Amino acid sequence: MAESYEKAGVNLEAGYEVVRRIKKHVSSTNRLGVMGNIGSFGGMFDLSLLNIKEPILVSGTDGVGTKLKLAFAMDKHNTIGIDAVAMCVNDVLAQGAEPLLFLDYVAVGVNHPEKIEQIVAGVAEGCRQAGCALVGGETAEMPGMYGNEEYDIAGYTCGVVEKSKLIDGTKVAVGDVLVGIASTGVHSNGFSLVRKVLSDNNLDLNKIYPELDTERSLGEMLLTPTRIYVKQVLDVIRSCDVHGISHITGGGFDENIPRILQKGQGIKVKEGSWTILPVFRFLEKYGKIAHREMFNIFNMGIGMVIAMPAAAAQKAIDILQSYGEKASIIGEVTDKEGVEIY
Repeated sequence: MAESYEKAGVNLEAGYEVVRRIKKHVSSTNRLGVMGNIGSFGGMFDLSLLNIKEPILVSGTDGVGTKLKLAFAMDKHNTIGIDAVAMCVNDVLAQGAEPLLFLDYVAVGVNHPEKIEQIVAGVAEGCRQAGCALVGGETAEMPGMYGNEEYDIAGYTCGVVEKSKLIDGTKVAVGDVLVGIASTGVHSNGFSLVRKVLSDNNLDLNKIYPELDTERSLGEMLLTPTRIYVKQVLDVIRSCDVHGISHITGGGFDENIPRILQKGQGIKVKEGSWTILPVFRFLEKYGKIAHREMFNIFNMGIGMVIAMPAAAAQKAIDILQSYGEKASIIGEVTDKEGVEIY
């Protein structure tokens, strides 16, 4: 027992218990290529086992932002890890890459092994949904940096794509249609504004609001994890001529879709071609947010957009629907720069 360290607020025994608790969750994410076990100094992956001639590695890292504040308030920690995985794997997917591995970093004020197990169980669930392996991570107990019941989580993923199949937006052409895939809610962006709306209107996280059209409380609904699109979109990529993919995160439609466009190109999006989820109407109403501004902040019910020739769109939609996704053509690429929503 490191008594001096414990007096400083760091419990090494709790750290050892965390490792014991999470081993089963980590092992549930194993896939072809994984080498070694949890506890090594580095996570290893044998890329030579994959049948890829010219591998391009695509990496992404992200966190969950202030959505964590709602997890603290609701004392609900088993889905926030899914968010951490989703924010990373959906980004590398936008380049056409298959996520191979994931690492997480959890920093806590006080090490509560049962809480960390819940967090990592969520990470493992996200990895299983994405088909990638949780090959390592770090739990840091940092008294004085975080409150006793607070923590932060960040993740990193690395994916691979055949060089000839890399999706970088260079094929996007005027006339391409935009296939939108439904989100599950706010996902993991815009929560600083969400929390301000809640605070300004004294909204109760534990209350069920009929206008949200759900039997879940407001807090439970807002904690709905970010949708992971990996397996279904990889299937679309394999079967269809995909020109560009945009993950709709912070900045909504206005910031994210133009990232796949070339100079001189823009987009037109037809509102009403998909279902805007009740949570966005709710936030718009209570936050007194201009309707057009909502599209510059939130995903508005669309978590991912695929640009492709019109002739390929129906096949892509059929594939996505076979996975249970709601998908539709929501707009097109134009020869006028900017984002028009009509």
